[in-house]
Amino acid sequence: MKMKASISSTILAGLLLYPVVLLIQLAPLNVNAADADPLMDFCVADLTKDLYLNGYPCKKPPAVTTDDFVFYGLTVPPQTNNSFGASAVFGFVGNFPGLNSLGISIARLDFAKGGLIPPHTHPRGSEIIYVLEGSLYAGFVTADNQLFAKVINKGDVMIFPRGLIHFQLNVGDGPAQAVVSLNSQHAGFQLIANSMFGSNIKDELLQKTFFLDQKTVDRLKTIFS
Repeated sequence: MKMKASISSTILAGLLLYPVVLLIQLAPLNVNAADADPLMDFCVADLTKDLYLNGYPCKKPPAVTTDDFVFYGLTVPPQTNNSFGASAVFGFVGNFPGLNSLGISIARLDFAKGGLIPPHTHPRGSEIIYVLEGSLYAGFVTADNQLFAKVINKGDVMIFPRGLIHFQLNVGDGPAQAVVSLNSQHAGFQLIANSMFGSNIKDELLQKTFFLDQKTVDRLKTIFS
């Protein structure tokens, strides 16, 4: 009798738990792929507050103006007379306060002939690029080292998934220009070479990772630090 009662209890418990397990399996996962959703119409960043937050505190609504939602930085071409022959102007929350809490940002890329935006990542955002002028060899590398790259031309659009190494090289006969948008108010910009050779990582680690001698490590650290 005790054995039958135990079996009956086990079966009953299983029947009671089955709907719960089924609901867990079928329930959609609520995952934020980028910045969190806003809780109000807007939260214009108050850049004057001396607070360290994940984001910025909001201006009081009476202090908000239309200019908080307008960014003029893309009207001035960035200088391309540097070692890479390319440059970028970012409209991130730090200089475009209206972006705060909205999960978006923008940038302008300018390339001299042969100019390069070197391999880099945006740790907190995916990127979409629209070519305004010229031809760019653009692409990204996945976590398992698969390359997705091709030449994109005026009017073409390409995406670079969040956190993956990507790049743009001007392969046209003249200057090139593009606009990018990212799904983060501050996606971050981390150059791979600068991170490795400009961050005071021990020389021994760099030598062993890249199979370099000390002289080459010293030269690269001088370039990228």
